[in-house]
Amino acid sequence: MPDMTASLALTHLVPLAKELDKDKVTPGVLGFIVFAVMALAVWGLMKSMNRHMGKVDFKETPDAEAEAPASSGAGGASPAKG
Repeated sequence: MPDMTASLALTHLVPLAKELDKDKVTPGVLGFIVFAVMALAVWGLMKSMNRHMGKVDFKETPDAEAEAPASSGAGGASPAKG
């Protein structure tokens, strides 16, 4: 019986297809399925990326060598006020 429903559905769509230009190429159902699968894959990858980025700790430890000359204050140029 699935063939009867498919053929019945196609007979209702045939008049719509005759109105379209026969030289026009459209992606069709296969194009939609491929696009939908790619959209779901991108959504899944973004969800996974957000989960992994949530685990990352962005706090940096202060570098002891970089802070030593800055805190000594010997001969450092100070901003001019005026």
